Amino acid sequence: MRLTHLTVVFAAFGLLAGCSANSIVERLNPYRIDVRQGNYVDQEMVAQLRRGMTREQVRFLLGTPLVVDMFRNDRWDYVYVFAPGRGQQEQRVLSVFFEGDRLDRLEGDIEAGDAQAEAEAARGERGRVIDIEAPAGKK
Repeated sequence: MRLTHLTVVFAAFGLLAGCSANSIVERLNPYRIDVRQGNYVDQEMVAQLRRGMTREQVRFLLGTPLVVDMFRNDRWDYVYVFAPGRGQQEQRVLSVFFEGDRLDRLEGDIEAGDAQAEAEAARGERGRVIDIEAPAGKK
């Protein structure tokens, strides 16, 4: 009986010694959810913006801004953070500037669908000024 207990104990130690801590952690790694925070703004939404739009029109297209500076009423910031369960965190920032109650310009790192934007993104440049067109008939 005592020999059976010793055999079981030594067999258990042998099995545990054969398992490294890394392989156990890899097998028992829990599921991690993707976390999205802020305002998701993509190039299609930005392409609909026109210089001279009212604040209400901008809010309709982009949603309510995440950050509104109470000391500078002429700037709205749209911030989006995506943290996948596994992998690198992604952050996008778009700043919308107004003159009076009309849209004047945009700054941010929303990727455009052109070669210049892809080259800048590859170099890691951020804070690019995004040109927007004036409404038809007004210049």
